Amino acid sequence: MNFDPSYLPYRSIRYPVYAREGMVASSSPLASSVGLGVLQGGGNAIDAAVAAAAALTVTEPCSNGIGGDAFALIWSGGKLHGLNASGRAPMKLSIDKLLSQGHREIPMYGWAPTMVPGAPKAWASLAQRFGKLPLKRSLEGAIHYAQEGFPLTPNLPSSFRGAARIYSSYGDNREVFKEWFRTFMPWGKDPQAGDILVLPHHARTLQAIGESGAQAFYEGELAERIIADSDELGGYFCREDFSSYDVEWVDPISLNYRGYDVWEIPPNGQGVAVLAALNILNNFSFNSRDHAETYHLQWEAMKLAFSDVLAHLTDVGSMKEDYREWLSPGYGKTRAAEIGPRASLPQPLKPPMGGTVYLAAADKEGNMVSYIQSNYRGFGSGVVVRDTGISLQNRGWDFSMDRAAANALEPGKKCYHTIIPGFLTREGRPLGPFGVMGGYMQPQGHLQILSSMIDFNLNPQQALDAPRWMWLEGASVQVEAAFNAEIAKALAKRGHRVSVSLDTVDFGRGQIILRDEKGVLIGATEGRTDGSIAAL
Repeated sequence: MNFDPSYLPYRSIRYPVYAREGMVASSSPLASSVGLGVLQGGGNAIDAAVAAAAALTVTEPCSNGIGGDAFALIWSGGKLHGLNASGRAPMKLSIDKLLSQGHREIPMYGWAPTMVPGAPKAWASLAQRFGKLPLKRSLEGAIHYAQEGFPLTPNLPSSFRGAARIYSSYGDNREVFKEWFRTFMPWGKDPQAGDILVLPHHARTLQAIGESGAQAFYEGELAERIIADSDELGGYFCREDFSSYDVEWVDPISLNYRGYDVWEIPPNGQGVAVLAALNILNNFSFNSRDHAETYHLQWEAMKLAFSDVLAHLTDVGSMKEDYREWLSPGYGKTRAAEIGPRASLPQPLKPPMGGTVYLAAADKEGNMVSYIQSNYRGFGSGVVVRDTGISLQNRGWDFSMDRAAANALEPGKKCYHTIIPGFLTREGRPLGPFGVMGGYMQPQGHLQILSSMIDFNLNPQQALDAPRWMWLEGASVQVEAAFNAEIAKALAKRGHRVSVSLDTVDFGRGQIILRDEKGVLIGATEGRTDGSIAAL
């Protein structure tokens, strides 16, 4: 890719990081350094990604945890591999069960939205299939920071305080949230940047996962602890939920966008929404002088793609529609013909915000990893398994209680999943991993950084720094404060209801690593969070 931008409707003063022998990019400086340490200790990019992912459960627990889900795209051996480590609903959980308990919709917090976590099995599976080091070695950095403690970075305290307010509204003396307060609010006051958080139970859990290759989490002592808490405190898990769980190795899906192959994980992940939107945009040419037209086309394409994906996407075994149709040229042309000069009103969507971490890693051997891990809504369900540090995700909140809906809750089913890793190739050559975390912002973030790099020749850092937009519902689109005001006014004249948000966190947090023709790694990290690149 030749980065010589002729289109730059904003000012970017940061530069990418260049290196040759290895690189790890994540939202935590400590996690990036842990990944780099594994590279320096003889590991490859896969080992580094596992190490950084485990470290992020310690250093950024407000976005992910041991009890979360994960997806990955791995370039190794001249081929791209896909890993789906999302969880399944407990076998004892059903629409009828929730209705009998007085629920008319799936609660956001507590035991009801918890699902079997996939992250520990993801680490073990990646290490076993592609890694050079034993899992135990890759988890040492995460265990160190959990045992010895780490200082909160400037972006973390507000997330801790926000979660505490939410869980306190349920009554902090309620047994279900008591362990969260004991684990993550030990200071007796609102946390501040620089406060030290020590997670000894978390450290012991990571050690057990490393020594057993995650078996302790699914069939051993940790599984027993989760099930015991579930039985005692109103959960739905049984032993079979954990003993039968396994990750899925899947074939990634792709779409060629202006000569570049964009890769995503197939459903139940929403990465197909990125490809569907790009498929529509393939039918248009962008004018670098007409910014309003560019944004209008992007917004309309994203809305049309979402209207199909939201209606039909779920566990791939339960889908009645063939998602591959959204990647066909006919679909792109048909949907493109529906875009007029003014804003359309598709099926409404009000995207909730998510709690997710994304990281990218690369090594001198040519391996590259695009990895994403999440507890979904902040810390997740608010349920922390006693004396383990395991905060359980609340991914089941995305299920529907409407039995006729594609994403209706069923025992043992995977739900519509928002977290999506991305990867870019050209003519069979790997360019590298990219990702933008943040709930339903993720496909929108993927589209924006890809278009910035491919359509307008922005380098990866410029692509991440560009002011972002986020479709909310109908004709409503939110933009960052740095978004060009004149362009926003022109879009409003087209019928878009444009509003400005001062909270940059809402617009996602991304990382990119690309490898050029000379083998040089080009890394970019997110200024909307504590993004950090560690490189050799």
